[in-house]
Amino acid sequence: MLLVNTIRENFELVLEGLQKRNLANAEATLHEVLELDKKRKETQTERDSLQAESNAISKQIGLLMREGKKEEAEHIKTRTGEIKEQIKVLEESYNTYEADLRQLLYTLPNVPHHSVPKGKSADDNEIVLTHGEIPELPASKKPHWELIKDYDIIDFDLGVKITGAGFPVYKGRGARLQRALINFFLDEALKAGYMEVQPPILVNEDSGYGTGQLPDKEGQMYEATMDKLYLIPTAEVPITNIYRDVILDERAFPIKNVGYTPCFRREAGSWGAHVRGLNRLHQFDKVEIVQIVHPDNSYEALEEMSAYVQSLLQKLELPYRVLRLCGGDMGFTSALTYDMEVFSAAQERWLEVSSVSNFENYQANRLKLRYKGEDKKTQLAHTLNGSALALPRIVASILENNQTEDGIRMPQVLVPYLGFEWI
Repeated sequence: MLLVNTIRENFELVLEGLQKRNLANAEATLHEVLELDKKRKETQTERDSLQAESNAISKQIGLLMREGKKEEAEHIKTRTGEIKEQIKVLEESYNTYEADLRQLLYTLPNVPHHSVPKGKSADDNEIVLTHGEIPELPASKKPHWELIKDYDIIDFDLGVKITGAGFPVYKGRGARLQRALINFFLDEALKAGYMEVQPPILVNEDSGYGTGQLPDKEGQMYEATMDKLYLIPTAEVPITNIYRDVILDERAFPIKNVGYTPCFRREAGSWGAHVRGLNRLHQFDKVEIVQIVHPDNSYEALEEMSAYVQSLLQKLELPYRVLRLCGGDMGFTSALTYDMEVFSAAQERWLEVSSVSNFENYQANRLKLRYKGEDKKTQLAHTLNGSALALPRIVASILENNQTEDGIRMPQVLVPYLGFEWI
């Protein structure tokens, strides 16, 4: 959530950033924020002034009573009653302004970093680098949705029977490949200094608001309505919320957590070549990395996280590219996002497999996630997260890019986890 002081003191820069996101009525909304804040502060000042007058009158009444001037004391008591009614009205107004201001701030996305390119869609994203050679496949190459049937390793029809579209059943070596990737990603993260956590996969409303999924993505999450809980769209939500309403010691930075969870999203969309098979699911597995850092170091941490995710792709022998997302394609809460895309040689297209984002203090302001340094001042921390990695499209790319006439070769780094080299 944007800070009102930031909007007030850097109005033109904030407006320029929100316009880079193609946000409609950005200027009018920012002015409305400042007007609500002005009314809130004026109400608070008036309330405080009346409270001070009430306190002064109470002291005067006590003095008069001690002096035996009871009739005079009773006379000025009527003013305290008037003040109480006025304060009650002002408090109601203050609470209304406060709630309206918060709801309006919830509608404003994060301000993009100055390096974020302008643009309206994925077509305007900037290619930062490309790595690896695209494999040459046999003429008989197949997309993964055909390969999984040939080798009987993932069954979408069973998933439809049990649950519905977008909930596949992994079988045999397909299930072992899932487990191998999860363990490989977790082990690599531990080597990189991340502490593993196993969080809940259901979160409450406060957690959803804390990391920005609510109210922005409310319709995209599965909800347990009776308990007002939400199935997580990513482990970012519960892991980052570990630090909600926490004041950290500056010496604890950087805080690095990693967690594996299933993830649930209602946004799978219609059937088509771009969403077939594993390309987009309602339920999928993902290993997530999260960092809480000092504001001075968050962009250094972002580059470190990007390099780490790239190292995983290199060890899996997958060709990939890194994109810097444009203003129109960024997530609501992000200040800067790198997407990693793997080239799927059978589909002949790039598949997004990871996003690594710096949220600066946007999430921290919602979470009330702060830290104290040597000067004992309390300040907002910076939060970052990244997919390291999401499994479905990694599995699709491994199956497609490594297919041969004799079967599907597994990446060498996974063999110790799998116990086999071929499917």
